[in-house]
Amino acid sequence: MSFTTRKKRVGEIAGVDYHYVDQATFSTMVDDQQMAEWAEVHGNHYGTALDTLSSAAAEGVDLLLDIDYQGAAQLKRNFPHGIFIFILPPSLEELERRLRGRQTDSEGVIERRLQNARKEMAESGWYDYLVVNDDFDVALDELCAIIKAERCRTVHRQS
Repeated sequence: MSFTTRKKRVGEIAGVDYHYVDQATFSTMVDDQQMAEWAEVHGNHYGTALDTLSSAAAEGVDLLLDIDYQGAAQLKRNFPHGIFIFILPPSLEELERRLRGRQTDSEGVIERRLQNARKEMAESGWYDYLVVNDDFDVALDELCAIIKAERCRTVHRQS
C-alpha cells in the first residue's frame, strides 16, 4: 500500500491510488517502522508500507513501485535484491509540456516538480536500468523486457 499526505486529486480513489492520511498519522507510521521507504516529495510525504513488500515476497509477487530516488535509495540499502529502474522523460522541456498539459497543478507545483526532476535525473546513475519514456509503447516494451529478463536469472530458475 502506498500512503501520502497529499490531498486527493480529482478522479483519484482513496485506497486505490493512495491511502490518504494526515501528517500525524504518516509520522506515526514512520516512527513505528511501518514504512519500507518514505520521502518528502513536492512538499508532501509519500511512502510504501513494509507489509506490502513482505506480503508480496511471501506470495512470490513482483511489485512495481512508483517512487522517487529518495525512497529508492532506502530500498536499495534495505532490500538489495530489488531491481531498480529509473524512468525518465526524453527532456526537461517535454516533462514541462506534459505537466502543464495535465492541468492539475499550480504554477508553483509545476516549478517545484521541474526542480525536483533535475535532482532525480542526476541520481539515475546508480539504478540498474534506465528507460526513456519518449514513446509510451517503446518504454512499456523495454520495461516488460527488463522484468522478463530478471525473472530468467539463474537465481530464480534454480530449485
